[in-house]
Amino acid sequence: MKQKQQPLPPIKTIALVAHDGKKQALVDWCQRHKSVLDVHNLYGTGTTGLRIEKETGLGVTKLLSGPMGGDQQLGAKIAEHHIHMLIFFWDPLSSQPHDPDVKALLRLAAVWNIPVACNEATADMLLASTYMQSIMPRSLPDYDNYLADRSLDNE
Repeated sequence: MKQKQQPLPPIKTIALVAHDGKKQALVDWCQRHKSVLDVHNLYGTGTTGLRIEKETGLGVTKLLSGPMGGDQQLGAKIAEHHIHMLIFFWDPLSSQPHDPDVKALLRLAAVWNIPVACNEATADMLLASTYMQSIMPRSLPDYDNYLADRSLDNE
């Protein structure tokens, strides 16, 4: 499959997600990085977004809660190229009833080649990157050509 270029803009749209056991850690992380995050557009799943907004004063576009479809909403926004980065503090020691949705969200982030942080250390590294304030080059699979080739197979 061919690759095409689609750079990420200097002002990123960042998705913020956390499992119940990690919500406070994400809120605390957002508070520590408030000056950096305030420049960017923030999306969050319902409860997480609400807590971040209330406790930090950051503006967050809130979607449904994860188990109610918020993870899937974020996945759709990733596929539509509206989300440029995913910060997902997941709890590896607790089972999640909506685990298939979580896996689908992480799969879409990988498919569309967006930066993902699943813990505080990685999230810190992403924010420290020079790409946070500049255009970030990235390659994407050329799904348009893939789909066009598939339609020829069906004729």
